[in-house]
Amino acid sequence: MSQKNQTLGEFIIENQASFKYSSGELSRLINSIRLAAKVVNHAVNKAGLVDILGHSGDTNTQGENQQKLDVYANEKFIQMLTNRNIVCGIASEEEQDFMAINSYDNNHQNKYVVLIDPLDGSSNIDVNVSVGTIFSIYRRVTPVGSAVTIEDFLQKGTEQVAAGYIIYGTSTMLVYTTGDGVNGFTLNPAIGTFYLSHPNMRFPTHGSIYSVNEGNYIHFPQGIKNYIKYCQMEEEDRPYTSRYIGSLVSDFHRNMIKGGIYLYPQSSTYPEGKLRLLYECNPMAFLAEQAHGKASDGYRRILDIQPEALHQRVPFVCGSAAMVEDVKRFMSKEHKL
Repeated sequence: MSQKNQTLGEFIIENQASFKYSSGELSRLINSIRLAAKVVNHAVNKAGLVDILGHSGDTNTQGENQQKLDVYANEKFIQMLTNRNIVCGIASEEEQDFMAINSYDNNHQNKYVVLIDPLDGSSNIDVNVSVGTIFSIYRRVTPVGSAVTIEDFLQKGTEQVAAGYIIYGTSTMLVYTTGDGVNGFTLNPAIGTFYLSHPNMRFPTHGSIYSVNEGNYIHFPQGIKNYIKYCQMEEEDRPYTSRYIGSLVSDFHRNMIKGGIYLYPQSSTYPEGKLRLLYECNPMAFLAEQAHGKASDGYRRILDIQPEALHQRVPFVCGSAAMVEDVKRFMSKEHKL
C-alpha cells in the first residue's frame, strides 16, 4: 500500500505490477523523466541569476518565439531520454519532426515513444510565474527491431501507457498516471528526492473555478460565450470564480485540487484551437479521466480523437466532470440551431 512520504523510486517499484505493460523499461523511462525534471528545475530556479531569461532569438515549428529556457529544457529532456537507452522515438513540441532513436547496442529494441512539451507556459518565465513540463508515453505499434515511423506517434490518447506533468512553482511537483489513478510527488530540494505528497488525486465532481482567457471572448463560438455568461450569473452556487494563469499545467493543477474547468476553445483567431493534441491535450485528458474528471473538444472525448498530424491543434475543455458536461450542453445547443 502506497503511503505519503514514500519516494518516487520506491513508489515505481512497488506499483510496477499495475502498469498496463509491466516492464522494467517503463520504470526506467519514468525515472529518466524524474532526473531530467530535477535538472530543468535547477535551471528554472536560478533563472533570475544567470543569462537564461528572455527570447532565444529563434522560433519553434509553430512559429512561436522560443524562450532560452524552452531550448534548454528541450535539450535536457531529449538528452536524458536518448542517452539512457530506454526509448525508440521522441517527439517534442519544439521540433519539426519526430526523432528515431537507435542505440548502438540494441538495434531498435526499445518499446516506448515519448511525446513532450518541454516547457509549457514559457511566456511566464520572465515574470516568475509557474511553468511546467508535459509528457506522454506510448507503446510503439511498429515491429520491435525496426526504426519508428510516424504511426508510432499518431495514436489515439486511449493508447497512452503513461502521462504526466512537472510543475515548477513554489514547490516542484511531478504528477503522473500509468492508468491506475493519479499521484503527485513533491521535490525536497535539500536532498533532491521526490516524495509522495498527493496520493490518489481526484477532481471534485463539481467545481467553482473557470479558467479561460476572457480577453479572447469576442472571438469565441457562441456556445462558449453562453457558458461564460452562465459562470458569471448570480445563482445559488454561482457566480464561479475566474482564475487564469496562462500556463496549462498550473491552471490544470489548481483546478484538479480545488475543482474547476479549463477552456481553450476554437476561435476566429484559432479555428482549429491552439493547444496541441499530442503534446498537451492527450496527456492532460488521460490525467483528468484517471482523476475522475473529463476532457472534450466541446463535442467529442479528447482521448477518442484520431491524430492526423504531429502538431495537430484541437479545442480543449478539461476539468471537473459536471462542468465539462455543462460546456458540452451549451455547445450542443448552438450546434443544433
